[in-house]
Amino acid sequence: MKLDISKTLAVILFVISPVSIIFGESTEPNQFLTINDYLKYAETHNAGLKSSFQQYQAALEQVPQAKALPDPRLSYGYFLEPVETRVGPQRQRIGISQTFPWFGKIDARTDVATQKTNAAFQEYQHARLELFREVKNDFYEYAYLAGAVDITVENLELLKQFEQIAQTQYASGQAVQPDVIRAQVEIANMDYVLKSLEQFRQPAVSKLVKALSLPQDSNLPWPKVEEFNATGLDYERLVSILIQKNPQLTSLEFSILAAKSGIELAKKNFYPDISVGVDWTQTGPARMSGVEDSGKDAVMLTFSLNLPLWRDNYSAAERQARAMAAGIEQEKIDTENTLLSQAAQSYYDYNDTIRRIRLYRDALIPKGEELLRASQSAYQAGTIDFLSLIDAQRMLLGYQLSLQRAIADNRQKLAELDKLAGTELETK
Repeated sequence: MKLDISKTLAVILFVISPVSIIFGESTEPNQFLTINDYLKYAETHNAGLKSSFQQYQAALEQVPQAKALPDPRLSYGYFLEPVETRVGPQRQRIGISQTFPWFGKIDARTDVATQKTNAAFQEYQHARLELFREVKNDFYEYAYLAGAVDITVENLELLKQFEQIAQTQYASGQAVQPDVIRAQVEIANMDYVLKSLEQFRQPAVSKLVKALSLPQDSNLPWPKVEEFNATGLDYERLVSILIQKNPQLTSLEFSILAAKSGIELAKKNFYPDISVGVDWTQTGPARMSGVEDSGKDAVMLTFSLNLPLWRDNYSAAERQARAMAAGIEQEKIDTENTLLSQAAQSYYDYNDTIRRIRLYRDALIPKGEELLRASQSAYQAGTIDFLSLIDAQRMLLGYQLSLQRAIADNRQKLAELDKLAGTELETK
């Protein structure tokens, strides 16, 4: 079940509308309060991130393998019928040889492995940033839920005060009984909303628990959110940082370098590999006495090379390497365009949340509080009806919840921009 608190707000507004009157060492999970507590724990415990790191470690081990020479070859031969020579019969032969790839092959092969390792590390960085975005998104949704619960509790207490006022006014003959009933209906509705919000807590905790790789029965305290400052971002700077630091783009850059080294490696296959070795042949004593060097073993230095005759095979490998490089280059262009499009949308959404925050915080909520105070005084003075007082309270509740929603949206959009930029952005 997706925890979309914006739907909760819709439920609240429906319920109280006029027609409705009829998770290295880190903080223990039960001590998590701030976003940093969650990020620190997730970075060291999330199973998906650990998997990504192990993939990087596996890629890292390809480098020493690429640098290594082929294993030496040991050969042994036994003469079923000894070969007679002047100095005696040859009985057995032992040889050892080492193959040396053509000049530049090992360097090209090593560079392919190195660049692939660099790309794997950037994939790990991307997984880390995506995890941080997920944790931040879930954390600020949880924080919004905490704020919505607090606001609802405050409004429930306020409605209870209104009921007391209505009771007093009715007892003194300055109000009618329906005012008391309306107040009691509003209290019942608000109590229902509060219980509904509280039931959202377990799904919200469950999403955070999953990101932290904690047991599903773990309990997390209500989060503590730092004081919010509605600050802006420079779009041109955002784009520049994204192009330079986004790990997806950087990973593709390294993949392009690996593919280009793969082209060079494919070209080297047109040249032979050289093998150098030594053969030792055991020789028995000559049948005739007095033969010079009788029984002297033979030692031979050997050279060999493979013959790269099947040129079509090597040409196809080179064309394949070029096609792979061209494909990755196009993938990088497409990925960059996609990321820039996402950044433009997220940047607009981020700034829109700032406008919403300023609207509710600086204009609508102060006016809503002023209206509520004036309405309460006017009702007690008998100049307006109770429904007008309730409308003022509903309006203020809507503004308060909308402010909390805008703050959560702002932090979530900033987390998305951090992921796209590949680093934590500095706001101004």
